[in-house]
Amino acid sequence: MNPNQILLKYTLKHWILVVSSIVIGFASTVFNGVGAILVIPLLISFINPENDILKNAPQIIKKLLSVFEFFSVDTRFFWMFAAILLILILKHITNFVSNFLGTYLSLIMAKDMRIDSVVLLLEVDIDYYVKSKIGDIFNRFMSEINRAVASIRNYINLIKIIATAFMYLAILLSISWQLTILSSVLGGFLGLLNQYFVKRAKKFGEIITVTAKQQTNKLLELLTGIRLIKAVGNERYELESIVEDIEAREKAGLDAQTNNAVIAPLNEIGGVIIIALIIIAGRYLFNEQLQALATILLTYLYVLFRALPIVGQINGARSSLLGDVSAVEIVADFLIRENKPFMSNGSIPYQRLETGIHFDNVQFSYPGHQELVLKGIDLWIPKGKMIALVGASGAGKSTIADLLPRFYDPTAGRILFDGQDLRDYEIKSLRKAMGIVSQDTFLFNNSLRFNIAYGLSDVSDAEILEATKRANAYEFISKLPEGLDTEIGDRGVRLSGGQKQRLAIARALLRDPDILILDEATSALDTISERLVQEAIDELCRERTTLVIAHRLSTVQKAYQIVVLDKGKVAEIGNHEELLAQGGHYARLHALQFSDNKEADSKNREDEQKRKAYLSYEARSSLNSLLGSLRLVSEDLIDDSQEKQEILEESCSSAMRLLHIIEDYEYSSTR
Repeated sequence: MNPNQILLKYTLKHWILVVSSIVIGFASTVFNGVGAILVIPLLISFINPENDILKNAPQIIKKLLSVFEFFSVDTRFFWMFAAILLILILKHITNFVSNFLGTYLSLIMAKDMRIDSVVLLLEVDIDYYVKSKIGDIFNRFMSEINRAVASIRNYINLIKIIATAFMYLAILLSISWQLTILSSVLGGFLGLLNQYFVKRAKKFGEIITVTAKQQTNKLLELLTGIRLIKAVGNERYELESIVEDIEAREKAGLDAQTNNAVIAPLNEIGGVIIIALIIIAGRYLFNEQLQALATILLTYLYVLFRALPIVGQINGARSSLLGDVSAVEIVADFLIRENKPFMSNGSIPYQRLETGIHFDNVQFSYPGHQELVLKGIDLWIPKGKMIALVGASGAGKSTIADLLPRFYDPTAGRILFDGQDLRDYEIKSLRKAMGIVSQDTFLFNNSLRFNIAYGLSDVSDAEILEATKRANAYEFISKLPEGLDTEIGDRGVRLSGGQKQRLAIARALLRDPDILILDEATSALDTISERLVQEAIDELCRERTTLVIAHRLSTVQKAYQIVVLDKGKVAEIGNHEELLAQGGHYARLHALQFSDNKEADSKNREDEQKRKAYLSYEARSSLNSLLGSLRLVSEDLIDDSQEKQEILEESCSSAMRLLHIIEDYEYSSTR
């Protein structure tokens, strides 16, 4: 489907509006043309009421003016004026209605395109987002759709303008075909001159499209990566980078506006030259009867003067259309479904797991890549059991987790739920039965209640609070002034990492999923947060079919089975004790990880000893200072009361400092 077909598709959905706008616009043109024909006879009638206007007038003028023959010479001017005034009013009314319909059509088509875009974005495969930049999508959704809709409106306006041009051409031909041929030849030269500016408009439109996309991408990256930018002090570079795109886009926009602005004065100057040449030609054509045919020449010149701006309007519309060609192509590519990946939907509603999940010789490579990420995975996950996946980065752990909710389908092999191919189930019912808690928890810029109950309807506050208690999140939520109604900011920026994870677990508990997927859920947390989150995870996993991806082996030692992956293959399977006894991959990972922990503990103990020695030194110094001050006061060695007061205050400060040191020392000893 080419871009023009996409435009036609959305235009035909509202063909009544399109036809109405064109027909009413043409009616406005007719009124405009009739009014133009009557102006000169009206002036002649006013200057010389006795003049026989119809005597040498062309047929079209005779027919229009014949209706006024029934009025006396004294009143004819007023009736002609009233007719022209009525025609002028009708022209503006029809023009207003036509423009209103055009504006309404633009808005409704933009709405249709955006709704279709959102539907497409919700239905398209995850792989589409992997290969697309969010800034590109945002730019297409906002800016490019507006430009594409403007292109549709320009098409409609061009049809009305061309119809107007043909009407004026017919009028001019009926007045004088000789002068019209000359006008057409001269107008053709003017059109060729305009063509240069029309071509430039297309080039500027392409530049605007490219720079707008780059600008949107960089702005979104700046907003999402603001912490990193500030952390490394790279604000200047980011500013210069985005300013460069802003200036390039504004320059292209200015060039486009300048290019379009040249067209109107160029046509006006050209029009004046054409009219001057027509007057000279008219003098030679009607030299012998110039006075008698003054009505013809004046009417022709007036109509031609009204018609010449249409040449500029046609070129302006063409310029706008060519400037929006790139936007139309981008929006067409955005809305076409044939070039995007969609997951086929099964027909069986998913109910619940009865026996287990079987990965039957599953192979997988990401779309557009030949290299296999998973190579012949054969794995059994019994119902109600926890299976842990461990291995080095790139071993295929997260890929296996992505296959269960059908974010991707296997390249070869099958995934069976109770012996039924996973692809036979309805995607929506399947995903609703799963709970996913990942390392990077996504939260909406909304309330805690909205985020915890997301995707569920008719959930009571009591149920939400119960889920937060089971997820160890109730304590921090209850301390917030607005409780569940607290707004948490963009991506939960007002919460700590541990609080976000506990909210994600509360969300999963509230859904009561049949199958649970935990993807590195505690890897980025501090010790205290990890303990709270791990307790919540234990509650979440109880008697539930669970697939756990873990970096810290200490979190999966209780798993029913641990699957060790190596370069896309299953290297080992067994429980914690069995795998340690085998002395293979898992045992080496375990030894390496816990060796690192021992080294870290040793370093921590060394640091703690240094800290205690420092605190002991500080305590002795403060105590000596305190004793010295108290001796001076107790033995009355100071007579000045003000100095004595200062020493007492210093003694009090030393005592307080000593108390803080003792508290710090006690805290260090209990850690």
